[in-house]
Amino acid sequence: MVQVHPLLDSARLLHDLQQVHDIAQSLSGQLNPTRIARLVTDALVDRFGCAFARIWLVDPSQTFLQLVASSGLYTHIDGSFARVPMGAYKVGKIAQNRVPFLSHHLAEESWVKDRQWALDNGIRGFAGYPLVAGDRVVGVLASFSRSPFAPEFLEVLQVLCMTLTVALDAALQATSTPSPIAMDGPCQRPLSDRMAQILGATQLTLVGTERPLRPALGHVLLQMAEVLHGLDCSYCRLTYGAHRVMVEAIAIAPYRVESTSTLPADRFPSPCDSLAGVESQFNDLCHLVTCLGGKFQTQPVMQGQACQISIQIPTNREPVAVRVQCRHPLLRQGLTQLIYQAGLTMAASTNSAAVLITDDPAQIDSAPVLWIRHDRSPVPDQAMGIVDITTTPEYLREAIEQVIQGKSETTVDTGSLLSEREQQVMRLLAAGKRDRNIAADLYISESTVKFHINNSLAKLNARNRYQGVYQAAIRGWI
Repeated sequence: MVQVHPLLDSARLLHDLQQVHDIAQSLSGQLNPTRIARLVTDALVDRFGCAFARIWLVDPSQTFLQLVASSGLYTHIDGSFARVPMGAYKVGKIAQNRVPFLSHHLAEESWVKDRQWALDNGIRGFAGYPLVAGDRVVGVLASFSRSPFAPEFLEVLQVLCMTLTVALDAALQATSTPSPIAMDGPCQRPLSDRMAQILGATQLTLVGTERPLRPALGHVLLQMAEVLHGLDCSYCRLTYGAHRVMVEAIAIAPYRVESTSTLPADRFPSPCDSLAGVESQFNDLCHLVTCLGGKFQTQPVMQGQACQISIQIPTNREPVAVRVQCRHPLLRQGLTQLIYQAGLTMAASTNSAAVLITDDPAQIDSAPVLWIRHDRSPVPDQAMGIVDITTTPEYLREAIEQVIQGKSETTVDTGSLLSEREQQVMRLLAAGKRDRNIAADLYISESTVKFHINNSLAKLNARNRYQGVYQAAIRGWI
């Protein structure tokens, strides 16, 4: 029996993480879920020596998993495991329970359908991971090996699954076509007609000359119409600009309280609840808008009784490519995840025209540099912007764009930029207001206030609120 050592081989771990980085680069720009899945299963066989690997995706009905990629010992996707009911076999249970499963003695597992098959083919190792995006299961990855998986491979597989989930989720969101959004054949109807059909009684106003849009962009606008249809939407306007398309709407979130007759006065739904209720409906959509380089905004109107929602997405935006060269592979992998979430693409390491994100002065070349700060290392003079490990996808994209647009300008600490909302919170905090008062003034929840304060303190490198207010003041933000 092969002895599995509990300690990780650091050299092997670094090598394998570099392999994952290369796989992530191969997924850049891919919007075909099947193609993405096949690239990963092929890589597990070719780069990591798996006997075979498979990926199932959850069907839109959420009742079964469909096999979409198989590499190695078996390459067909139409066998007895082509469709696995949710909760059936180990793959279905992994999807249903969202719990990874690892085994070094596959033939001894009671759930194996054909133990003799495992013995005949010498299959010993099994690793199954759920691919979970937020609160949704996207699919399941399963890999099989003729020897027990090394401890460092299991760590790497988790990182690979995170990368795979981000890529698959973006592709599925961009290519999904629910029935209300379905195209009407090759000569599809104008976007405004399809939005109007989804919105139903809500009147849609069209401003500007309608023109064809990228499929992913059109999908986002139709998905927004679906969300608005589920709310009490009283107004919606679709505007075509010279370089962007915008949708504006006013909606009231339905309170999920069946009866308020027995509630105390301080428990009645407030304007904060209304705004938070509307914003919660757009969580997935906000991510897609960001990936397309757009902006999603909400603000209270009508004394907080309603919410104005708007999205703006550029129609002729070129993909922004960046490179990542970090001293620590785990940091590099984390940034790779962030890059995909920000709607950026990974460029080859030899592409000197792409913005370079690095924490290693030795990697700096003639390209514009965005410095990733995570320790006390001095910032090199060539750095044109700075981000840290708390950076969100939105701030990373903003920082990259500032670097691209300001190549000859003085270095700006883009990692410490406060958003408009964060500046509002810090101004009210400086005025001596408590969290609950700030929440009431801005029509947000107290937990959201605390989130913005903590995020601001991290960006300002402040230990407490007093230091945060001081740092924001000397920068002229409050």
